[in-house]
Amino acid sequence: MDLMGMMGKLKETQQKIEDTKKRLDTVLIDEQSTDGLLKVTLTANRKIKSITIDDSLLEDKEQLEDYMILVLNKAIEKATKTNEAELDAVAKMDMPMIPGMDNLFK
Repeated sequence: MDLMGMMGKLKETQQKIEDTKKRLDTVLIDEQSTDGLLKVTLTANRKIKSITIDDSLLEDKEQLEDYMILVLNKAIEKATKTNEAELDAVAKMDMPMIPGMDNLFK
């Protein structure tokens, strides 16, 4: 087992993961309520970029709160799946399989 080669590969993979994380800041996830009255956009790193609220929702605070929770949770779930898939792909592509290290980059 070439320890120096593995350490170099590990460092290279860590850099690729950091690059992927930066790129995921530019990947946008759009989600909206079924009626289109509330729309949110997140990055794949789960940072909110925009929220658009139809004026009709401003009249009912409780409904607006419900919409926010539902739509944000759906958007966060989508962003998380995209994020994990991208990072897993980088880690699996470049890393030799070392027992117990499969969760190292999460």
